[in-house]
Amino acid sequence: MHVSPLAWWITIGVTVVIFIIDIFIIGRRPHVPSRREVTVALVGYVALAVAFGIGVYFMYGTKYSAEFFAGWLTEYSLSIDNLFIFLIIMAKFAVPKQYQQSALLVGIVIALVMRAIFIVAGAHAINNFSWVFYLFGIFLIYTAIKLSRENADEDEEYEENRLIKWVEAKFPATSEWHGTAIFVREKGKLLITPMFIVILALGTTDLLFALDSIPAIYGLTKEPYLVLTANIFALMGLRQLYFLIGGLLERLIYLSYGLAFLLFFIGVKLVLHAMHENELPFINGGESIEWAPEIPIWVSLLVIVVTLGVTAGLSLLASRESKEPIDQ
Repeated sequence: MHVSPLAWWITIGVTVVIFIIDIFIIGRRPHVPSRREVTVALVGYVALAVAFGIGVYFMYGTKYSAEFFAGWLTEYSLSIDNLFIFLIIMAKFAVPKQYQQSALLVGIVIALVMRAIFIVAGAHAINNFSWVFYLFGIFLIYTAIKLSRENADEDEEYEENRLIKWVEAKFPATSEWHGTAIFVREKGKLLITPMFIVILALGTTDLLFALDSIPAIYGLTKEPYLVLTANIFALMGLRQLYFLIGGLLERLIYLSYGLAFLLFFIGVKLVLHAMHENELPFINGGESIEWAPEIPIWVSLLVIVVTLGVTAGLSLLASRESKEPIDQ
């Protein structure tokens, strides 16, 4: 797949413009978005992703289009799981509702920049060291097993990471909210605000999630351009999704199991690919393991769609049978 430098710059430029417009509009009028507002925006972002995937089909063929859709769906499903932690962070820091989307948007922008760095590093590693697929695969299998063992009914807790603890200890801060400002000057002293801490928490937390998502998507496509665009489209609609299905998230009780299965499947796919391209001298004498099958992308896409559909369907069915009201 040859993507011209112009296409790269146009993609990056359009992404930056969209986020700048978003930040400008929200920054001028912090508010709690209406259901209609987030629904229209979310449908728009999903439509853009679908249109992009169709464009890839006409320009590069079925294979790369399927890889994009598989990567986008995987990133989107992992992002939905991340929303659980975002809800906990918002509650822990008692973020006023009218400022939540501002915090989310800036945090997402930071996360996107850091993910781009991860994507470049991952592409470099893959191009130079084929054995890195072993590492990615084993890591995803380990993550899947760990995720599947977590108690679905156990309340998740957010624990501040070392960076946030260090910032809180080293920088003078105010305990009061000052709108969406991240810095404020009081009595001649520059202080950080709670908004600064919340944005840092959201950004660094999403960076930790990228440790799973970036290897996972590289198990579906080796094209950095598709990896980047899949992440862009997944993150673009994340803020709207937060407000649209915030209450419904608690009813997706089987989501973690579905994601665990997907991570396990992609991990196995990566290990099989590494065996097929094996260069490690202590495995089969450094020769390719010919019997190791390559799982085609259409199988991966089918597994992803069916897994997500079954997971969502069973979760909603179980929620309906419980007859518990869904929080709005």
